[in-house]
Amino acid sequence: MTLTIRDVQAQDLDSVLALNNAAGPTILPLDMAQLRELERAAAYFRVAEIDGHAAGFLIALREDADYASPNFRWFRERYAEFLYIDRIVVARPYRGLGLGRVFYADVTSFAEVRVPLLACEVFLEPRDDVSVLFHGTWGFQEAGQQVMPGVGKRVSLLVKELCSYAFVRDNYLHGPTAKLPNQPWLSARAHGTAPAPARTGTAH
Repeated sequence: MTLTIRDVQAQDLDSVLALNNAAGPTILPLDMAQLRELERAAAYFRVAEIDGHAAGFLIALREDADYASPNFRWFRERYAEFLYIDRIVVARPYRGLGLGRVFYADVTSFAEVRVPLLACEVFLEPRDDVSVLFHGTWGFQEAGQQVMPGVGKRVSLLVKELCSYAFVRDNYLHGPTAKLPNQPWLSARAHGTAPAPARTGTAH
């Protein structure tokens, strides 16, 4: 199977919405207007294709995003800089292939040259043990818990320190050039313009 991870495009949104709303109780449903707001706010919004079929997506936002999520706001009240993983969805036919780890490797690569922390939450009511274990093995630590207002479900708020960031900050972001090198794999998301190059490989 050929796997491609690339920035979302306008024509992907119908598929993304369908995947989101079929994902199950640990992913909050969206309507198209909400998804378009997320698309505008997201620093990272990439989709996965396997053999040309939509297989999943991941959306993440920087700390200054205009976003009303109570979990996102919990992190913003406590941390100056971070990338918040709002949601990750893998379509049912493609679960068990390691696509979640591919996404997390990709979003970590994106984040560690920009921020000191990667943040997200997992549901404790109902308890999502697969997600709890996944994030624990990926190096996340619990920073707190809260019951989501308006939803009434308890979540665990997780953070992962990105050890590479200090080097990048000191040598590039706060260094002589005050910017990252001009390389495609370091480029920021292009909102409404030409997408960043896709990453293609073989899924096993």
